[in-house]
Amino acid sequence: MTQEKRGLFITVEGPDGAGKSTQINYIKKYFEERGERALFTREPGGTKISEKIRTLILDKTNENMSYMTEALLYAAARAQLVEEIIEPTLASGNHVICDRFIDSSIAYQGYGRGLGMSVGIINGFAVGNCMPDLTILLKLDSDRGMDRIDSEGSKVRPKDRLESESMDFHREVYKGYLQLERDFPERIRGIDAGQSIEQVSDDIKAELDRLFEERNR
Repeated sequence: MTQEKRGLFITVEGPDGAGKSTQINYIKKYFEERGERALFTREPGGTKISEKIRTLILDKTNENMSYMTEALLYAAARAQLVEEIIEPTLASGNHVICDRFIDSSIAYQGYGRGLGMSVGIINGFAVGNCMPDLTILLKLDSDRGMDRIDSEGSKVRPKDRLESESMDFHREVYKGYLQLERDFPERIRGIDAGQSIEQVSDDIKAELDRLFEERNR
């Protein structure tokens, strides 16, 4: 009896307004058309415990939350998701696609909040050896991203606590993402999210095709 091949772990990252939700819907279709078994989840969230933590983090009334508390809550939600959902799913041979993961914390809390290296250390304990095989980074400068949210997103739902932060905060977050792309080019593949939706999807398809080709060699 052959051992089940471990599933692929793919994360989708990007600053607010980059269009992650739209492209994740495309990725779902991609996996369905390939007949690949995939679980889609999000951060923070994905489990009952993690969803409760998500509510705490994003609640705009928690305006006095310290930056370190915020970082620790994200790491706690992530640790629960990894142990309860991600690791068992990958071990079973199914793929996992996650809307945000460790890179979000490094960008938002490490760079945006100025917590620096401590965020990586905290999350090292939270995820252990569970790191993505591929991270799709949707790149869009913060001013354009927030303009999108102001013109489109607010019609769907009000801004959450982090979306409501200053433009200086969002610019630092984007700088963090660009630095992560430079630091981990073998894992993080940047895609220009300012292109048409169709072109962004085509670029994502090329990265996913490449990943499956490498896996099947």
